[in-house]
Amino acid sequence: MAEIHVTSTAVIPAPPPVVYGVIADYRRGHPSILPAKYFQNLQVMEGGIGAGTRITFQVRVLGRTHRLFARVSEPEPGRRLDETYPDTGMVTTFTVDPEGAGKRSRVTITTAYTKAGLAGWFEGWVVPRFLRTVYAAELNMLGIEARARISGTTVR
Repeated sequence: MAEIHVTSTAVIPAPPPVVYGVIADYRRGHPSILPAKYFQNLQVMEGGIGAGTRITFQVRVLGRTHRLFARVSEPEPGRRLDETYPDTGMVTTFTVDPEGAGKRSRVTITTAYTKAGLAGWFEGWVVPRFLRTVYAAELNMLGIEARARISGTTVR
C-alpha cells in the first residue's frame, strides 16, 4: 500500500487571523484562492465557515474532471483546518502559524492518503507533482486575497 503525502509551505504577508479567515470562509474566501485551471463549481452544501461545513467541487486532474465531497473540521480553530474526503480517504490540512512577530503567516497545505496496488504506485508518482503545482498557485492566490482583505479591496 502506497502512502501518499504532499506538503507545500509559503509565508503570506498578512497576520494569521486574516489568512485563516480566508481559508475557513467557504462562501467567499476559499473559492477566491482556488486556481480555476484545476477547480470548478465549489458549492457549500452545509455551513460555510469552518467546522461543520460540507462542500462539493470539481477538480481537473490529467485531463479528467472528478467531483469530490469534503467535510471540514477544525482540530485547532484559528490555526488548523482539515478537509476530509470520505470517498477517497484523503485529508487535506491547512495550518497557519505566525511568522515575523505575527505580521506574516507561515501556511502549510498537506494532503495525505493511502492507495493500494498499481494505482497506489502510479498515484504516488504523479499526485505529488500535480499537487505541488496546485498548492503553489493556491498559496500565491491566498497571499493576494489576504493582502486585498487588509487593504479593503476585492480580488474577484
